[in-house]
Amino acid sequence: MDVSELTTLAAFADTTPRGIAGDLARLVNSGELAAGVRLPTVRELASELGVSPATISQAWQALARAGLIESRGRAGSYVRRDAADGPAMRMRGMAAPDDPVRLDLSRGTPDPLLLPPLGPALSRVSARADVGSYQAEPVLPGLAAVLRDSWPGPAESIVVVDGALDAISRTLEQVVRFGDRVVVEHPCFPPFLDLLDLLGAEAVPVAIDEHGMSPDGLASALRRRPAAVLLQPRAQNPTGASMTASRASALADVIRSAVADGHADLVVIEDDHSGQISTSADVSLAAHLPDHVVHVRSFSKSHGPDLRIAAVGGPRDLVGRIMARRMLGPGWTSRLLQSILLDLLTDGAAIEAVAEARRAYYTRQRALGDALRARGVAVAQADGINLWMPVLSERSTLVQLAATGIRVAGGTPFLAAASNGSTVAGAARERGPEREFVRVTVGVVREDAASVADALASAAQHLAAGGY
Repeated sequence: MDVSELTTLAAFADTTPRGIAGDLARLVNSGELAAGVRLPTVRELASELGVSPATISQAWQALARAGLIESRGRAGSYVRRDAADGPAMRMRGMAAPDDPVRLDLSRGTPDPLLLPPLGPALSRVSARADVGSYQAEPVLPGLAAVLRDSWPGPAESIVVVDGALDAISRTLEQVVRFGDRVVVEHPCFPPFLDLLDLLGAEAVPVAIDEHGMSPDGLASALRRRPAAVLLQPRAQNPTGASMTASRASALADVIRSAVADGHADLVVIEDDHSGQISTSADVSLAAHLPDHVVHVRSFSKSHGPDLRIAAVGGPRDLVGRIMARRMLGPGWTSRLLQSILLDLLTDGAAIEAVAEARRAYYTRQRALGDALRARGVAVAQADGINLWMPVLSERSTLVQLAATGIRVAGGTPFLAAASNGSTVAGAARERGPEREFVRVTVGVVREDAASVADALASAAQHLAAGGY
């Protein structure tokens, strides 16, 4: 396709990067730009529209992140053939194959043997559950009271949704527009990056250390005027890092300065995905910035992934917009499931089962982490169910471990900088990317940590012939 054909299809009334990307996205989505069509070069379209090549390049990058076009180097940029399928490339890349292995440490899921039994809760709830009303409150009053009593900071409104990713997705949809920037941790949870791609947003990666996001890196990233900051306050996935109270205060100070400098609409989204199985302090920036923080707490890892319940707390206006949009979809999270969670959060036996799981995960983290460090693998102390293991070669490590019947998750999908070539803010304090990594789900290593550490250490320190 040449420039004249493209400008015939698109009016390009708005020649900002967002406007150009929006026009082309509409053409792709409508089918007027067919899959496989070669687009004009950056310089050709820039000359035709009277804008700088950097403007077109930014529009092309936004479309690529949204999965609508792809670059083939010197061959040019093309409309993706699978654009209709959506990107979600990192989530697909994380998916473990179905073939059986001796020990699967790749999935990032809790040990099913450490979840509280649902049988007693089901028997108690079934006798009293009211499941027949459209008009009842979307959150059970009893559950709302328990959540509020345990919330880590002020929240004008607390509601429940269908899991942490549902909460993150719905919050991002309310605060992020096409072309906006969002600060993320580096490394971070891959589906966050996929969500930003689907929204046409740009991830701005900030390095983390053992206490979470770097304040200096955040200050640098905020100069790019992002719409939101997305972080995990404890048991960060994949590293297991947790914020301290002093780090939360330092980050809040940075954000407060940005707000005072005119960035009043900035929103912080916190994903406390490990909740009650974390041994770290329950820390939130909401204690310092209640008007700017949406805190998400998931119960999947502590009480069961299939419960699909997370709580969302934050400013009344923003949480209200989230719930108003949700009422036009699922409406509310099943009150039957809410009743089960309420029972599990208040029953003595279930509370002790979760406490025992927390102790078990802590023990497993220490056992495998200490064993790896004793074998020369420099893993950091971690919280939750995952650890981030440096390796000489990610690909070689995956192959070596597969040969021994062990599966781990490759580190590449977790690297925010790798998704768009961005510079990582605060890079002097980060754990990479000069090294390669894999994520190990320590939480399912029930026994024999020494032999597992032997296999992991051997693979981590192995570099295949040919440089893999």
